[in-house]
Amino acid sequence: MDRSDSPTDAPSVERLASVFRVYQVRSDGDRLLYVGDPLVQPDAVERQLWSVFHEAGYEISLEREYDPTSERALPTHGWVLVARPRSIGIDGIPWTNILLALLTMGSTLLVGAVQWYHVDIGANPLEIFRAWPFVAAVLGVLAVHELGHYVASRYHGVDASLPYFIPFPTLIGTMGAVIRMKGRIPDRRALFDIGASGPLAGLVATIVVSAIGLQLDPVVAQDAMAASGDAPVVQFHNPLLLELIALATGTMDTLQSGSIHPVVFGGWVGMFITFLNLLPVGQLDGGHIVRALYGKRQETIAAAVPMALFALAGYLYFLQDVTNAVGIWVMWGLLAMGMAYAGPANPIRDSPLDSKRVALGILTFVLGILCFTPVPFELVT
Repeated sequence: MDRSDSPTDAPSVERLASVFRVYQVRSDGDRLLYVGDPLVQPDAVERQLWSVFHEAGYEISLEREYDPTSERALPTHGWVLVARPRSIGIDGIPWTNILLALLTMGSTLLVGAVQWYHVDIGANPLEIFRAWPFVAAVLGVLAVHELGHYVASRYHGVDASLPYFIPFPTLIGTMGAVIRMKGRIPDRRALFDIGASGPLAGLVATIVVSAIGLQLDPVVAQDAMAASGDAPVVQFHNPLLLELIALATGTMDTLQSGSIHPVVFGGWVGMFITFLNLLPVGQLDGGHIVRALYGKRQETIAAAVPMALFALAGYLYFLQDVTNAVGIWVMWGLLAMGMAYAGPANPIRDSPLDSKRVALGILTFVLGILCFTPVPFELVT
């Protein structure tokens, strides 16, 4: 047995003996490769050895026919327990995150200036910066949502990246933001906290943004464009949560008039994204929460999600004669099928949640339902 490359702080072969019979220990850069055979079911190896490696500063994965990504290839056959150094935090300057954030600011600024402020950028390019409140509202809500996930990941010692914003010149100038989970989730408690923290943090930002926006005067150019009838106007339908915010702030007349400040739309975006993320399927936030609440029964719940979305699309098309929103729910039904097939995140330890988290999980889904509207938007000519 070759153990010459094994660092002194790595778990010894003897500590693995009851779970994994080690024939050889190799190194591949900063990774350790324990070549051998499982003495228990393969899916139980990681679960039983996770804490041993975690305390020593490693993430582990049991792999068949290990395929190293480094330049120095070490071919292996059979089972390999791969131990990677656990890194929590940011190493160096996250240039990719910064670049994508700047590009997303640019695309959102462009869409906000053209769509909401109707600025003639060709005549005066600097007028594009009039749309900064729109950018701050939309990206602020998205950033708070993703940072909620990031903070919860750091709290539970799970390696995660900073948010990656996705620039795209759509109605909101972006396709959202994501963080990349690079570490294993230790238990259902951590899975719940990481899954629920994003929607809850995002909803707090959404409520604040919506309340502020409802106090601001509508943009004059937007009203003029809507009244002129020269081009189709995108009409957004309000979820119940936005109406409740307007009722609480005494601005229901402003909301119902249809003439709102673009900042309010930032709140609308937060609600729409919250609802979509809370679909209880795959590795969406809702999938994480349901997996933490109900264990492996989440897969049964997830299987019903695509059918529910297809049924909603059919209801709108055949019974309500609404066509604008049908494509949205068909597309998300197809995405949900793929995510359900891929399966949920599986924590190392599968112990049930405490009653407080169960109650908070139910509350999170109730808030998600308040963010739902069957026809999010439509074109009015």
